[in-house]
Amino acid sequence: MPSGIWKTSWKSGPAARGTGPGSSVVVSITEYSTHRPWGTPAVAFEGMRLRRSRPRTPGAVALRLWRDPGPRPDRSGSVIVRTDEASLMRFVARPDHLRIVRAFRGRGTMRSALRETALGAPRAGFPQAAGPALAPLRADAERIPTGGVPWN
Repeated sequence: MPSGIWKTSWKSGPAARGTGPGSSVVVSITEYSTHRPWGTPAVAFEGMRLRRSRPRTPGAVALRLWRDPGPRPDRSGSVIVRTDEASLMRFVARPDHLRIVRAFRGRGTMRSALRETALGAPRAGFPQAAGPALAPLRADAERIPTGGVPWN
């Protein structure tokens, strides 16, 4: 991501230990653009609160939050790696996640991309926080919010 985008470090989930080269995973990339610039910090704060419990949920492989404070529109979002789509849907249906979605409905625009992929061999130079097999996947997923790869 370009230097203007702030991002958290990758946080591993319980499924990261059993995920290696050749494993099939689902990557969810989300972006929330606020209608007004003062809304982005509140959305980012709520994401950080969810970040504490999100990786402990079953099927969580890795998570990274990001925020682009400008120029307009202000944006924030996440890159979530899960073992399968059912695991992702269980997270999306959690009451704490639904509370945040409802709280910010109508205050901005949300878009997301969902990719299923198999993990490849690790590349040198990437941290191993979420397992070395995730390094190529993380690099690809981070290009979507920057416009380096199309959302669709």
